[in-house]
Amino acid sequence: MTDLHVYVAYSIPAGFAVLTLVSIYSYFSNREAPAWYWTLLGILQAILGVQLLIGVYLFATGARPESNGPSWLHYVYGAGFPILVLIIAHVQSRKRPGVEVLIFGVAAFLCTFATIRALQTGLGID
Repeated sequence: MTDLHVYVAYSIPAGFAVLTLVSIYSYFSNREAPAWYWTLLGILQAILGVQLLIGVYLFATGARPESNGPSWLHYVYGAGFPILVLIIAHVQSRKRPGVEVLIFGVAAFLCTFATIRALQTGLGID
């Protein structure tokens, strides 16, 4: 189960990085985001949820990240912060129609680096 958690952990920041780049392109070229953009966003949110469930299982069975710093950072960067950012992005995009790509682009940017940091703390690369 730990290997699955690690392999999936690499896909999450990569996916958010793709969303960030597509958001920048779509916003500055004044084009709609492609349909697959929203599909990828949904898939990443689902994968983040699955990753959270796997992490909770690993935590419950005694597996902890080998971090040089506080181990709670892994949980905050890996699930807490990205989920909070995505919730805020959904709320704000409903309030501000027309700039959804910009809002989710900023959210994807923040999630990219938070999940990279989670990967670092999980692997002990502090």
